[in-house]
Amino acid sequence: MLQELGPKVPFCHMVGSEVFSSEVKKTEILMENFRRAIGLRIREEKEVYEGEVMELTVEETENPLGGYGRTISHVVLGLKTSKGTKTLRLDPSIHESLTKENVTVGDVIYVEANSGAVKRVGRSDAFATEFDLEAEEYVPIPKGDVHKKKEVVQDVTLHDLDVANAQPPGGKDVVSMISSLGKSKKTEITDKLRTEINRVVNRYIDQGVAELVPGVLFVDEVHMLDIECFTYLNRSLESTLSPIVVFATNRGVCQIRGTDILAPHGIPVDLLDRMLIVRTMPYSKEETMQIIAIRASVEGIELDESALQLMGEIGSRTSLRYAVQMLTPARILGETTGRTKIHNDDVMEVDKLFFDGKASAKLLAQSEGYMK
Repeated sequence: MLQELGPKVPFCHMVGSEVFSSEVKKTEILMENFRRAIGLRIREEKEVYEGEVMELTVEETENPLGGYGRTISHVVLGLKTSKGTKTLRLDPSIHESLTKENVTVGDVIYVEANSGAVKRVGRSDAFATEFDLEAEEYVPIPKGDVHKKKEVVQDVTLHDLDVANAQPPGGKDVVSMISSLGKSKKTEITDKLRTEINRVVNRYIDQGVAELVPGVLFVDEVHMLDIECFTYLNRSLESTLSPIVVFATNRGVCQIRGTDILAPHGIPVDLLDRMLIVRTMPYSKEETMQIIAIRASVEGIELDESALQLMGEIGSRTSLRYAVQMLTPARILGETTGRTKIHNDDVMEVDKLFFDGKASAKLLAQSEGYMK
């Protein structure tokens, strides 16, 4: 599912048991994952200087405070595009950004005119033949003028905005550092802060600056959630800022956690009414054989055709997981007899050595007093 959505659509995966934490409320963890699955694509037009680095010189001067040290007075940066070149005289504070991005002569970069932020795009494709083998990303020389207006697109999630605003930068003194160490590692984000962020986000959307990208929240083992979580989900799903939520469970009719009520899949009926339930069917013998063959190919295990047929029959009788787990013991059994390919006899021997879940449950049911 994640591969089909692509990197631009937020995808968040969680397990039902994750909500039970001693540090944070259950509803807080649910809301945090909800907001991880909601993206915001911010489009901003900025004045930038963009081009291939032709010159990068750090000019130093005497330290005004005295002593033998020298300080950076300014940075000379020469940029080239397909249309022309330009030499910039930059503030010494930008030198740190250039060093952080590992900018060297021949790199394609852009520098924001307002903030001075530096972004390394890649290595110029003029240097593509410099080495036979290199892990660099080569990009063409930018077109147009060095100084231009460029639309910068930034993808963030609502949770990123929550965290950025919930943790204001502290002081760099010793007292601030010690107090930050004493704080709990995970803190709750208040509803007031989230409401304020939602207001700002809605204003950006109305102005056309930002675009909302609803992602997907995948909740596995949803029967592990309790009645409080389901009540909270009912309200959250009705919100305008809500992602697509996918629930997964392997339970039939069971108790809703925290109550004595029996319900399908352990989910309250009023929440089930809001869902589209996907019909799933058991794997056929042919499908089981195909999956086992793919798994064997990935693990580098050779299978005889008769052994694959037998494993397909065992998988349809027991479960696909059990049949896949048989591959490694069958391979080891075959190697002890000097064979590299799994034969029919190896699969039969492994099936005698181990029990699947159904066989184990049946054995315990027949053995009274064996396990209580």
